[in-house]
Order: sequence, then C-alpha cells, then structure tokens
Amino acid sequence: MRFERIHLENFKCYADADLRLDRGVTVIHGVNGSGKSSLLEAAFFALYGARALDRTLEDLVTIGAEEATIELWFAHGGESYHIKRRLRVRDDRATTVECVLDEPDGTVEGARDVRERVATLLRMDHAAFVNCAYVRQGEVNKLINATPRERQDMIDDLLQLGRLEEYRQRASDARVGVGRVLQDKDGSLSQLAEQIDEKEAKDLHEQLNATETDLTFVSEELENYEQQRETARETLADAESVLEEGEQRREDLQDVTAEIDDLTETVETTASKREQLQTEIREHRERRDELQETIEAAVEATELAGDADRETLENHREALRSQDEDLRDDIESHRLAAQRHRDEAESHREEADECETRAAEQRERADELESDLEDTREDLADRRETLSDIDDQIAAIEVTFEDAPVARGEADTFRKEVQANLDDIDDDLMSVRAEIERLEATIEEAEELLEAGKCPECGQSIEGAPRVDTLEDDRERRQELQSEREALEDERATLEDELERANELHDRESEYDRLNEKRETLAELIGDRETTIEETNERIETLRDEAAQLDEQAEKQREQAEEATAAAEQARQAIAECNERRAALSDRIDTIEEILEWLDERDDVEDAIEQRRERREQLAEMNDERRERLTALRERRAELEAAIDEERLEEAREDKDRAETYLEEVSEEIERLESRRDDLQAKKGAIENEIEELQSLRDRREDLAATVDRLDTLYEEAEQLQEMYGQLRADLRQRNVETLERMLNDTFDLVYRNDSYARIELDEDYHLTIYQKDGQALDPEQLSGGERALFNLSLRAAIYRLLAEGIEGTAPTPPLILDEPTVFLDSGHVSQLLELVAYMREEIGVEQIVVVSHDEELVDAADDLVHVSKDATTNRSTVSRREATALPMD
Repeated sequence: MRFERIHLENFKCYADADLRLDRGVTVIHGVNGSGKSSLLEAAFFALYGARALDRTLEDLVTIGAEEATIELWFAHGGESYHIKRRLRVRDDRATTVECVLDEPDGTVEGARDVRERVATLLRMDHAAFVNCAYVRQGEVNKLINATPRERQDMIDDLLQLGRLEEYRQRASDARVGVGRVLQDKDGSLSQLAEQIDEKEAKDLHEQLNATETDLTFVSEELENYEQQRETARETLADAESVLEEGEQRREDLQDVTAEIDDLTETVETTASKREQLQTEIREHRERRDELQETIEAAVEATELAGDADRETLENHREALRSQDEDLRDDIESHRLAAQRHRDEAESHREEADECETRAAEQRERADELESDLEDTREDLADRRETLSDIDDQIAAIEVTFEDAPVARGEADTFRKEVQANLDDIDDDLMSVRAEIERLEATIEEAEELLEAGKCPECGQSIEGAPRVDTLEDDRERRQELQSEREALEDERATLEDELERANELHDRESEYDRLNEKRETLAELIGDRETTIEETNERIETLRDEAAQLDEQAEKQREQAEEATAAAEQARQAIAECNERRAALSDRIDTIEEILEWLDERDDVEDAIEQRRERREQLAEMNDERRERLTALRERRAELEAAIDEERLEEAREDKDRAETYLEEVSEEIERLESRRDDLQAKKGAIENEIEELQSLRDRREDLAATVDRLDTLYEEAEQLQEMYGQLRADLRQRNVETLERMLNDTFDLVYRNDSYARIELDEDYHLTIYQKDGQALDPEQLSGGERALFNLSLRAAIYRLLAEGIEGTAPTPPLILDEPTVFLDSGHVSQLLELVAYMREEIGVEQIVVVSHDEELVDAADDLVHVSKDATTNRSTVSRREATALPMD
C-alpha cells in the first residue's frame, strides 16, 4: 500500500492544503507546532474515521469553520482508491455528513462500511495499523512498555492469529451446544423407553380381542330389536292413517255444513242490500230534478241565454276574471304612485327638518365661537403681560453678569475651575493634616522616651536613638506644617466663597437660558393666538351665512312636500273607484261559480244513480251463483255422512294403542344396548389409539437412538476441531516468536553496533529480555532513553518485516510512518536511525516511508522534502515541496 495524495479543507490548522506523496523516503519538516503531525493524523482519520482519534470530531474542524473535508488517494494491490470524508458543525457538534470510498469495482458509502472495507483491504484495523506501521509522536516506547499479554495480542492481531482463536472458540461453543443437545436427547430416549415398557405391560392386543367379541354380540341383539321396532312403527302408521282419514271426513262434513249455513245467510243479506240500493236510486233522482230547476232559474238571472251550457258559463267567468285582473293592476299602479308620492313628501319633510337642524347648529356653533373668541382675547392680553415680565427678568440677569468675574455663558466652566481648585486644596490640606498627626505621634513617643531615660522594651539607653535625635527637627517641621495648614485653610475659605458665587452665577445663567426658552415659546403662542382670532372671526361669518342658506332650502323642501301629499291623495281616490268596480265583478263571478258547482253536483248525482243500478244487477248475479253452490254443498254433505265407518275406526284405535305401548318398551332396551355399544366402540378406539401410540413411540425411539449416535460423533468432531485450532495457533505463534526473535536480533545488530549486548530473547509469552556480553539479563526498561527508542524502532521494524514477508510468503503492507522518532535520540543515535530507515527501504523493500521530524540529518537523507509553515497572523499552516538530497546508500 502507498499514499499518493492528501487534500485538506478546514482541517485543524489547514485552511486548504494539497500534498502529493511519492515512493521512497518523504520527510515532513517544520518547526514545532507548525502542523506536521496533523498531516499524518488526517491520512489516518481518512482511513479509519472516528475510531482512529484520541479526540472528538469537533477538534478536527478549523475554529470558525462550518465544514471540513479530508481526502486521501492511495494505491493498494496494483489498484487505485480514493476516500473522502466531510464533517459539518451544527450547534457546536460535529458529525460526518459524507463518507465515500471509490474503488475499482464500485463505491462504498457510510462511515461504518468504509471503515470495515479499509480494514478488509489492509487486513488490519486502526489499532493494528498503529502497532505495525504508524509510530505516533510520544508512542515510541509503546511496545516496550506494554505487558507481554498486550504485546502478544498486538502481534497476534497483526498476523491474523486472532482468527484462529475465534475459530477455536466457535468450535468450543459448538461442542458445548452439541453436548447440551446430546444430554437432552439421552433424557428423551430414557423417557421413551419407560413409556414403551408401561404400554407393553397392559397387553393391549388381548384387551382389543375381548372388546371386539362383546361388541359383536351387542350389535346383533340391537339389530333384532330395531327390526321389531320398525314393524311396530308400520302398524302404528297404518292405524293413524285410518284414524286421520275418518277425522278428516268428519272435519269436511263440519266444513260443508258451516259453508251451507254461511251461504244461506249471505243470500238473504244480499237481497236486503238490493232493496237498500233501490231506495237510494229513488232519492238521488229527486235531488237531480231539484238541481236542474235551480240551475235554470240562476241562468235566467244572468245576462246569458237560458240554454247556456257549461263551456259558455266557464268562458263568461274567465272574461269577468280578466276584467278583475285589469282592475287589480290599475289599483296596484295607483297604490305604487300613492306610496311614491308619500315617500317623496316624507323625504322632503326630512330634508327640511335636516336643513333647519343644521341651520340651528351653525348658529349655535357661531355663538360658541364668538364666546370662545372673547376668552381668547383675554388670554392673549395675559400672555402679552407675561412676556413683558419675562423681558424684565432677563434684563435683570444681564445686569447681574455686568460686574461678575466671568461673562454670561462661561459660568459653568468657572464653577468647575473653582471646584477643581477647591478639590486640590482639600487634597493638600488632607496630606498636611496627616503629616502633622504623624509628627505629633513621633514627637509624643520621643518625649516619653526622654522622660523614661531608657527603652521600655529592651531596657537599653536611649542615647543616640533615631527618634530622640530628630525630635527638634520634627518639632520645627510640625510648626512649618501648621503654618502651611492655616494658609491652606484660609485659601480654602476664599475658594468656598468663590464657589458659592460661581454656583449663584451658574444658577442665574441656567435661569437666563430657561427664561429665553420660555419667552420664545410664549411669543410663538401669542402669534398663534392672534392668527386664531382672525380665523375665528372669519369662521363665525361663514357659519351665519350657511345658516341663512339652510333656512331657504328648508322652505323649498316643505313646499315640495305639500305638492307630493296632494298627488298621493289623488292616487288614493282612484284606488277607491277601482275597488267599487271590483266588488260588482266579484258578485257576478260568484253567481257563475255557484251555477258551475250545481252543474257538478248534478253530474255527480247522475253518476251515483248509474253506479247503484249497476251494483243491484251485480248482487242479483251473485245470489244466483250462491244458490247453485248451495245445491252442490247439500249433495256433498249427504255423501260424507254415508262414508264414515265407526267400526273400522275403533279397530284402528286399538292397533294404535298396542303399537305405542310396544314402542315405549322397546325404545328403552334399544337405548341401553346403544349405550353399551358406544362404550365398547369407545373402548376399542382407545385401545387402538394406545396400540398406535406404542408403535409411534417405538419408531421415535429408533429415530432418537440414531440421532444420539450422530450427536456422539458430532461432539467428538467438535472436540477434535477445538483442539486442532488451539494447537495450530500455538504452533503458528511459536514459529512467529522464533522468526520475530531472529528478525529483531538482525535489526538491532544493524542499528546498534555496540559490544555491550550479545542478543535479544523473545519467549513464547512475548516477554523481551536483553543479554549483555557477560550473560547478564536486562529488561528493556533498564536501557537508556536513546537505547529504548532504537530498541522499540527495531522491534517495530521486525514486526513490520514479519508482517511484510509473512510465514509463507509476502503480503501487502501500509507505508511505514514515523512521527518525531528522534525525540529521545542524540546525534549518534540519529545516524543509526538513518541506517534503520535505509535497511527497511532497501533490504525489506518498504515502498514508502514517511517521517515527521525537524532533525536536519533526517531532512538531508530524504528523497522528498515537504516543508510545513504556519502564518503567525492567521494561525493557518501551508505545505510546500522542496528539493532534497538522495538517501545515502551503503
């Protein structure tokens, strides 16, 4: 595997960086803190994502940026690959929003899928990558400081021996699972054997034979009784048939007799109805004649001819109704006209009222304005008087500033200067007073010492004491300070007077400004009042003119209202005339309608006469038919009376009683036998089921026995497979230990040419021991810092070589990455490190080695040199390629 290119946007200290990496040794050079290791961290993060970090995703995004992009192009197994990861910060939390791996056969998306695909490609996860190829800054002693168990796990994982342990564990789990199943099956087999023995002890076949014999006997006896019961049922049916036939004839005789009586009564009732219909026909004929006379008299009273028919009457009625419609239309027209005139009159009156009301309002408003105008004139006079007073006050203030120490407008500055001078005097006075108090305390202490003659604390003589020697000077100084204090107090009194005068001037100046502002406002108000008086006078004249015009409009509206009222009265009189004519037409129409109703009633009476005549004829025909039916029924009644045989019916009753008695007796016996038969059949079925269950249990025992045999075999195979994987892992680990020990000694001899150490031993538990020439054993932690670093690098190189060459051949490996490997090395050990790098490249065949270092020897030995620098202003790093000398060759 080989890194080809890295592209970064907003990754840590890189705003935008693009770096191409070639084969051979590439040294990334720059001062500490410039961001060299961040380039390697970016490549590691691109491969394995968040699992590769010792920090959070938020730490990877440049401060202030919302997104970061990391892209890595690499070659592996002769194919090219490209990984892109994009991070986004939202609410102070960074997440992966895009993760894509482009490979020859397609695309892999998603952080988890990409990480798993990379681990599959390289045959190592992020931890194995660090332990094998990526020596991170500060972790040069990681393998030395690891426990043997940790070192064993690291190397086993790199060489895929962990898979064998996984397979061994799977085989163990399978063996345990098979053992559990085998135990369950053995238990089930024992239970089946017990169940089979229990059923065989019942002698089920003997029980089945005895039950079948009993069942045959009961079935034959039951069949005999059933045949006898069937014969009794036939006898019963014949007797019941004879009795039913006799009963039916009696019922028919009763029905015929009843029908004869009903028909006789119906014939008599129908004859009575025919008489009633004849009476109704006679009454309807009399009513018809009365109606005809009334109609003829009513027609003669109209303007129509005496022989006018229905159609003539109806046409005449329609003509009268048409005239009535015309009159109704005329009435509606006059009504609408009257309403319109009344509305117009009302509208004119309302308009007149409105004009009169508005005229009154205008006059009232003019009177109010005239009253307000007088108040405004008085207010204007008051304001002019106030303005004169303000002018006098302003003049008085101007006189005050004529003999003042400052001009008007400078009073505030003057007051601040006096206050500042007073503050200075207060500060000086406070200092002088404090110094006086200090001197008085010193003088008082010295006088007490002089009076005592010796120090009250130590008891020594006070002669030559500093306080005593300077007593006179202190007294003189106090006198000077007291004089200075009096002068300052006098000056302060003067300044206080000046400050009082300054405050007074400042107040007068403020009052002057306030009066001027008030005067301007008042003058403006006086101007507004004068303008208002002129406008109000004009408004009063306008309102009185408008009121006169409204009075004239009201008079015109009332005249128009009187005219509309007269027109409405004329329309009302026309409506009354039309209503009188409609009343006369209504009487004529009512007469015609009464004649038409009498005609309808006459027609109805004639129809009733015809209907009753037809009904009498129908009833006569029905009575004739009923009389014929009576004759036939009387003949049928005679036949039925002759057909009833009382002796035969008595014999049938006796047969029926005997048959019913036998059926009751035989039914009980049959029920007993059927119950016995059912019990025997159920018993037989139960025995047959047990026999089938016995056979099923025997079959299941055979199948289960075969399964137990197969599980025994499978358990032995799983046990053998578990032992095989364990032994294979142990054998491979032993071979790895021997090979790694040889490669470690070869590499350490190469980079550390010193006669102090004879060899390095790596035991089967991965415990490391260094033997000196004198045979003394040392732990790697007992080496010096530089020796430990070279020892660790040698161990890393040996592991890398073992991984690259493999046990059975070569395998593709990632670039060898060394991040600040010279931290613990002096200049002599650095040259040995260069030999190790050359050895890995030329002898082992490492295609690409990337070294991060600021050591000049490593820089000079690079095939490619990448320089990293950071702008102190922006705190952003940049990368650039520079020419480098070829790596020295042995």
